[in-house]
Amino acid sequence: MADYKNFTVETDSDGIALVTWDMPDRSMNVFTEEVMDELDKIIDHVASTESIKGAVITSGKETFSGGADLTMLQKMLGIFEAEKAKDEQKAIQLLFDNAGRMTWLFRKLETCGKPWVSAINGTCMGGAFEMSLACHGRVAADSDKVKMALPEVKVGIFPGAGGTQRVPRLADPQSALQMLTSGQNLTPKKAKGMNLIHEIAAPDQLIDAAKAMIKNGLKPVQPWDEKGFKLPGGPVYSAAGANLWPPAIAILRRETYGNYPGAAAILKCAYEGLLVPFDTALKIEQRYFAQILRTTEARMMIRSLFVSLQELNKGARRPEGVPETKFAKVGVLGAGFMGAGIAYVTAKAGIPVVLLDRDVASAEKGKAHSAGLMDGAIKKGRATEAEKEQLLSLITPTADYADLDGCDLVVEAVFEDSEVKKGATQQTEAVIAKDAIFASNTSTIPITGLAKNSKRPANFIGIHFFSPVDKMMLVEIILGKKTEDKALAVAIDYVRAIKKTPIVVNDTRGFYVNRCVLRYMAEAFQMLIEGVPPAMIENAAKMAGMPVGPLALTDETAIDLAQKIMKQTIRDLGEKAVDPEQFKLINTMVDTHGRHGRKNGKGFYDYPEKPAKKHLWPGLKDLYPQQDADSIDVEELKQRFLVTIALEAARVMEEGIVTDPREADVGSILAFGFAPYTGGALSYIDGMGLEKFLKLSKQLQKKYGAQFKAPKLLADMEGKGETFYDRFNPYPKTKKAA
Repeated sequence: MADYKNFTVETDSDGIALVTWDMPDRSMNVFTEEVMDELDKIIDHVASTESIKGAVITSGKETFSGGADLTMLQKMLGIFEAEKAKDEQKAIQLLFDNAGRMTWLFRKLETCGKPWVSAINGTCMGGAFEMSLACHGRVAADSDKVKMALPEVKVGIFPGAGGTQRVPRLADPQSALQMLTSGQNLTPKKAKGMNLIHEIAAPDQLIDAAKAMIKNGLKPVQPWDEKGFKLPGGPVYSAAGANLWPPAIAILRRETYGNYPGAAAILKCAYEGLLVPFDTALKIEQRYFAQILRTTEARMMIRSLFVSLQELNKGARRPEGVPETKFAKVGVLGAGFMGAGIAYVTAKAGIPVVLLDRDVASAEKGKAHSAGLMDGAIKKGRATEAEKEQLLSLITPTADYADLDGCDLVVEAVFEDSEVKKGATQQTEAVIAKDAIFASNTSTIPITGLAKNSKRPANFIGIHFFSPVDKMMLVEIILGKKTEDKALAVAIDYVRAIKKTPIVVNDTRGFYVNRCVLRYMAEAFQMLIEGVPPAMIENAAKMAGMPVGPLALTDETAIDLAQKIMKQTIRDLGEKAVDPEQFKLINTMVDTHGRHGRKNGKGFYDYPEKPAKKHLWPGLKDLYPQQDADSIDVEELKQRFLVTIALEAARVMEEGIVTDPREADVGSILAFGFAPYTGGALSYIDGMGLEKFLKLSKQLQKKYGAQFKAPKLLADMEGKGETFYDRFNPYPKTKKAA
């Protein structure tokens, strides 16, 4: 029998083949062309060997599989684009054929005449779960580590290897559609309740349970291949179907505003596929999959939310030649909301933390924040009391700077005041080792200025977290003028250790993210002044793809903070640096009406006591004469939000504040939810095309003002036919940007 690189096949005395997937050069199993070729041969071997009664497929790693390697899809699209230039019809046929490779491999597995059981021992995502659904039996280990999902919709595509057909033929249609369109994770218990797996077994009995299914006479025929098969929710054309499909379409529209072609294609695939025989249904799915792959949304989302995100998480921006830091101890200065959150995520990563504040009581209060977060996780079944005690044992509250001795890294998160930060820096440097790294979590004060307080500016860096720290996945690492490679490497190692995504930013006021966010808010303030109804402003932003409206976001960050930023900007840069009408609006909100945001229950929204929901403050409409809503172009409102943010991202690139387009794109999505279907702020421009984008920004500038003036960089790029990923190619010269 053939030797396989990625699988081992062992047949026991009962004639059951154990197929173990264990890729030697990967930390997680993924489908590649080589893996599919080998699986194809194994299916043939199992089917043609008389002594083999059936097969169990499992993983030799802690996880089962992450699904398909999406760089395969990028390669497929590259071939399509190259062929399209020669013969478009031939290129489309080639893409269609390539898009169906996994589909028909899994169909071959389920119709090979021998029973297959998937023994799911860990995370099982995407194509791996689709393969499991093609197996005749499915057993999952009873473990918190086991999660099953079809998450492709989150990167702009959909489960295109049979997922949209098998799930609604196994589960009730409502649960099936919810799972497919949301990409939600399923626990073994939830998956069994949906009829997507057959059994749950103790981890050490998983293989035995899978083999037992075959020994007990598991039929090598899927339910949909049996005569008389009936859909779990009844026929599509039935009373039940009439109650399901119209609302499903409406709900998807409400959730996505039509921005995600991949999500819409799921409903089309399922609806059309459930009306026809299974093989025809798979062809329908294959057709839609090939179509969705060609969309701008899929291309940009795959690049940013899969490829670039993975690369940044693996330390793409880490300087070479600096040994990796294994953290023995990390110090956190300031036990307020931010500092307490930083201590929590550090301890959660298994790193001992010294949490320092002006007195022990304040530091203890900061530690209690971690206890509260763990209590919440325990209540939801996501943690145990033992895990809580273990995490809390790693946090040492103190008021004594001497306790910072031995820290590899100290993160300062004290009050946003230069003098307070100066004192914290000097007292820390008096006790930490000379090669230890000092990081400031400032959100507004330039790092180069703060580094002047340090005797070793080469080891001084910014590590800017976003609130709430436990939930926000992005961290900005800010380089001061004198910051050296070791400090950058340690900062990236730390951000990776706490399982967050690092982006590297050069020093400037507001860094990268806040500059973009402030543009988003400023455009909303401008709309209020113009008399655009507040509800229209919030809804237009959501329709554009933003998760939170700009007025709600301002409330969350605090309106009086917006006022402080404006006042500081005027002090530093002069009165022309802030729009006087917007400044007047914010002063009116804070000083006249005492509306500071969510924190005092009064902002652009009112925040009544629960269970009542927040609602826009009725007094907002009295501040300015209101336009007739019917006369306002909603499409233009949407464009204003996206274009103003994209232009600021372009300015940041022009100024050299961000130098890697992957970081600008991923950062804009993870930090403030910039319309994910665009692939990020720069991909929004690249996806639209510079000619069209510059024309749009010019129209908006003429109508609404200088905030829409495009930087010279864009005209230069357009003249040279470049995209951001051409101009600022993040890859070595041997590799063309995708």
